[in-house]
Amino acid sequence: MPFFFSAIVLAFLYLTGHVVGEQVSFVNDYSSDSGTDVSSLVDGDTSFSTFTHPRYPHHSLRIKKSQFCDPNVNVYTGFLDVDYGRKHMFFYFYESRRSPENDDVIMWINGGSSVACCLWSHRPCSIDLTGTSPNGTNWNPYGWNSEANIFFLDQPADVGFSYSETERTVGSTRDAAKDVGEFIDIFFSTFEQFTGRRLHLAGESYGVSLISIEMRFLILNNVQGVFLPVFASEVWDMNERAKDEGRNIINLVSVIIGNGATDISTFYPGRFSAECGRSATVKPVRDIASCVEMRKALPICQRKLKMYCLDIFDKIECKAAGQFCDEYFGHFWDVPWNPYDVTKPCLGDNLCYLEIPAIEKYLNSTEVRKAIGTTLDKFPFEFKIRSSAIGIAFDEHLDHFSTPSQLYVAELLARGVRILIYAGTYDSACGWASNKMWVERLDWHGRELLENQAWRVWNVSGKPVGEVKEAGMLRIASIWAAGHIAPHDKPKEVFSLLSRWLNLREP
Repeated sequence: MPFFFSAIVLAFLYLTGHVVGEQVSFVNDYSSDSGTDVSSLVDGDTSFSTFTHPRYPHHSLRIKKSQFCDPNVNVYTGFLDVDYGRKHMFFYFYESRRSPENDDVIMWINGGSSVACCLWSHRPCSIDLTGTSPNGTNWNPYGWNSEANIFFLDQPADVGFSYSETERTVGSTRDAAKDVGEFIDIFFSTFEQFTGRRLHLAGESYGVSLISIEMRFLILNNVQGVFLPVFASEVWDMNERAKDEGRNIINLVSVIIGNGATDISTFYPGRFSAECGRSATVKPVRDIASCVEMRKALPICQRKLKMYCLDIFDKIECKAAGQFCDEYFGHFWDVPWNPYDVTKPCLGDNLCYLEIPAIEKYLNSTEVRKAIGTTLDKFPFEFKIRSSAIGIAFDEHLDHFSTPSQLYVAELLARGVRILIYAGTYDSACGWASNKMWVERLDWHGRELLENQAWRVWNVSGKPVGEVKEAGMLRIASIWAAGHIAPHDKPKEVFSLLSRWLNLREP
């Protein structure tokens, strides 16, 4: 396909996006209770150093240095203790392999354990399923910290290694956004060498609350199409308040969403297209009888969602609409394939990947928990990727139906924040069809420009790997033959897409 931007226009748009989205740095006013700073921490310390912040007197940050997963870079783990220790948010931070003093910062967030991504998706290392690695992991040459400093946050509290000491559970994206925004502010104040560095918020998948009854407990990678636009908006609004108060701000420049379900109105049509159409594979994977029932139900499902969840939000009627749609489209596990990759069988537990139970076992081992600082005296629970309590809380709030995340995307674009959307084509959960639909329908200032661009094939090492289109601050790309966890299935291709995004190059 012909290239849709001339080099001059593209360079101008990139430059415009860079200038508009660029933020000024802020000063570090964090202090350590022990009189140390982060740069003085030593590998292998068994205890945490605690840092406090005058602007957040109810919070503290505990940090230790480690060589976990990637021994060639500085690695830090720790907890943000919130509200005098009522909540504890766990994080990993890996400095860049290339140039930590110059490279951008990526914050990766999952709706379950982002920590698990350290050992699986775009990880610095991967879990060893063969049992041959001396430390249980394998180094990943396509880890995203190859060209960026990256930190992973387990959130909300009560997922992964994050936990709460009260019975109150976060049940909405807006509630979660406050904790994440404060964590980002505190992070940059503590790791002062990264002040002013460009920040990208990244993650993948769809909103917890749209999951049917049988899916409520599957939190892994399940909220970023919903979470990320709202989290980024929280950071932007925090910056506006900071400017009003004469403080410097966080340099938020982009949001990266992989296989998201940002717009609920395209979720069910996308699933139908993936399983009964040809958007995922060369022929439908569902049987004819099921596809007929889904085809009949789809317009009713869409009409109910529009009437009770989108045009207005009637909690009772919206919940009933979601239940109707899930009756026909929510049965993920009554099929002989992996819903996250329709070309593969479902292996292991009901998350369909052998890596999941292996990661849980690895992160619960005494040696690993000692290395990262999650021994039983500091984290008195068994590590689990999934959280039933959080899933139920988001489901009860109908969070995904009541959070129009696509509108947050439009507002971020209007303010100069760049948006990258990518999706693997073999995914039936939050696949390419859904993402293509919502992006093409998005009401934003560059819509007409995007409509006028032609899709073109993008290549890695001279081989075609997907299609791409962009206009202004927005880029959308498919990854052929990848499933829901595209960085796991096509690590080289997704890393190439990321590298071009970070370095302001065309795909």
